[in-house]
Amino acid sequence: MAKERVLASLDIGSAKIRTVVAVVDSSDGGQVPSVIGVGLSPSLGMRKGHVIDIEETIHNIISALEDAERMAGVPINHVFVGMSGSHIEAFDSRGVIAISGSEILVEDIARVLEAAQAVSIPSNRRILHIEPKSYAVDEQRGIKNPVGMTGIRLEVEAHIITGQIQHVKNLEKCVDQAGVDIDALVPATIAISEAVLTKRQKELGVVIIDIGAGSTSVAIYEEGTILHSVCLPVGGENVTNDIAIGLRTSIDTAEKIKIEFGSVLPSEIQEREMIDLSTVSKMDTQTISKKYMAEIMQARYYEIFSLVKEELKRVGRDGLLPAGALLTGAAVKAPGVLDIAREVLGLPVQMGFPVEIGGVIEKVDDPAYATALGTLLWGVREGQHHGHGFSMGNFDVKRVVGHVGSWFKNLLP
Repeated sequence: MAKERVLASLDIGSAKIRTVVAVVDSSDGGQVPSVIGVGLSPSLGMRKGHVIDIEETIHNIISALEDAERMAGVPINHVFVGMSGSHIEAFDSRGVIAISGSEILVEDIARVLEAAQAVSIPSNRRILHIEPKSYAVDEQRGIKNPVGMTGIRLEVEAHIITGQIQHVKNLEKCVDQAGVDIDALVPATIAISEAVLTKRQKELGVVIIDIGAGSTSVAIYEEGTILHSVCLPVGGENVTNDIAIGLRTSIDTAEKIKIEFGSVLPSEIQEREMIDLSTVSKMDTQTISKKYMAEIMQARYYEIFSLVKEELKRVGRDGLLPAGALLTGAAVKAPGVLDIAREVLGLPVQMGFPVEIGGVIEKVDDPAYATALGTLLWGVREGQHHGHGFSMGNFDVKRVVGHVGSWFKNLLP
């Protein structure tokens, strides 16, 4: 039997759709995936995590999948899907059960987590993910893994993440019609931590901030578990819109000059530094001040990090996270973003790059791939328990059969 499994993840963002394909070798413990394929396509049917054009989204997903399939040389039949967007909300819940035997079993963990989910949520929302924060056995609290312990009462404090049903169903429909099955939907706040956080950072206390195009995902970790998570309805698109309005340019031109000339440090730019828009656009031909554009961008980034600071205050962790903040997402690469984050949050700040990844690392060694990689790593971890992924041995047989079938069809009149 082949010991290699192939897994794929799909990050459906508001600006780009990213696919990552990796091989996991179970003979070496099967924990470190080796990336063999990466796909990227524009996301023209999404806005702020919502599907606004089903046909366009299906077409974009197929394009990203085909891109990854060509590079990997394997077909993608099923994927783990990373989800973000302002419709995603989270809350904490408790579950309590009585233990029938003296020793706590894995089945008891499943039962207590089910009990934690038995809360009343609005009929238009669906539970996407439940993350156990800590367990209590009888009077002993703060237990990370109670399996094997003895007691008569098991309690769990869990972090439950929900999404609006219609948005989740629309996304599932798009992936399904793109010809792949969904192994699981993984909220971005959970996925990103898998990609860029070490165990030590989670223990010390850290906030991870993923600034995407349509939304900003924030997750706070402490003592090895998630403390709080939220999706804020602001992101890179807002920066582009601000530039377009402030400089009276088209959205496409604003996006191009943001990527090419963007900075959030106006104090380091000379007054006389100008950008000739005719070099990047046929529609806009005026000359604009580079310093003024930096001031526009700075104002929006201040707002984003101020909203994150409010979330830290809400859980009493403002300025109190020793491992600081990690920034991920395509919108954190502009010069000066780290400086603004340090200033507003009052924490040590660094860029979040993927950890524990092998294979063609240069393709994914980028904060923009944090959600796609994190979703894949979550799939690897869960796959250890549920057997997700398919064997390379099986894949070869299917592929040969497929080729023979198509060759035989060509012979028919």
